[in-house]
Amino acid sequence: MHHTYRGACHCGRVTFELQAKLDYVMDCNCSVCRRGGALWHGTADQYLRILSGEEDLVLYQFHTRTAKHYFCKHCGIRPFSRPRLDPGKWVVNVRCIDEVDLAALPVRKFDGANWEIAAKALYAQRA
Repeated sequence: MHHTYRGACHCGRVTFELQAKLDYVMDCNCSVCRRGGALWHGTADQYLRILSGEEDLVLYQFHTRTAKHYFCKHCGIRPFSRPRLDPGKWVVNVRCIDEVDLAALPVRKFDGANWEIAAKALYAQRA
């Protein structure tokens, strides 16, 4: 069952609504996620709605420039991204949702530091 969550960047300019069954979070150790400390939950377009601050987002890309990382230009927090694994979907930084008990959620590791190997293994699990 999906629940509706509200989240925001640190300064509150970027706000969003997520409809999800938060039954896990993903911990990626790629260079940008490791430094930012994000915990991700994937979702389709129809389940993420930006409520305010879209004009306050800046885009950051690196390496293959496939993933699109969106940061608040005022406080630097990354509330969501379009992941390299599936750029047509979103990953939401669950740390930006206050009402979530992160300690209660199982953490799935993704070895983004070795992206090609980890992606191949994940795609094989889904097949």
